[in-house]
Amino acid sequence: MNGETNLDTLLTSMQPELVETEYVFCCIETTLLNVLRLEPIATFKEHEGLTVVISKQTADAEGMQYDGVFNQITLTVHSSLNAVGLTAAVATKLAEKGLSANVIAAFYHDHIFVQTDVADKALAALNEFTQ
Repeated sequence: MNGETNLDTLLTSMQPELVETEYVFCCIETTLLNVLRLEPIATFKEHEGLTVVISKQTADAEGMQYDGVFNQITLTVHSSLNAVGLTAAVATKLAEKGLSANVIAAFYHDHIFVQTDVADKALAALNEFTQ
């Protein structure tokens, strides 16, 4: 099943949903196999270490360091990884409201991580695309 590539269709049908779980980004020096017990929702290997996105609850229980607490907003439209402009449109809309956007594109959906204290404001901004 192919994802949507038309930007107008993506923006008007994205139906953003706020995930209530609080997440944090941590950088650790280990292998991916060693972090599976942390149940990360995302990982990315960088030169400086392995970035993991895990629940704040797990990070706190493990005594892990992080900078900032985020909520996830999932764009529920099935977007193609070949779609052009969705990330730019979302980031621009949030920037207009003074909000940062940390975007992770997965196979079916795009996920935007925003600071927990402005998550409702970010969700409202994204919903402006459908009005």
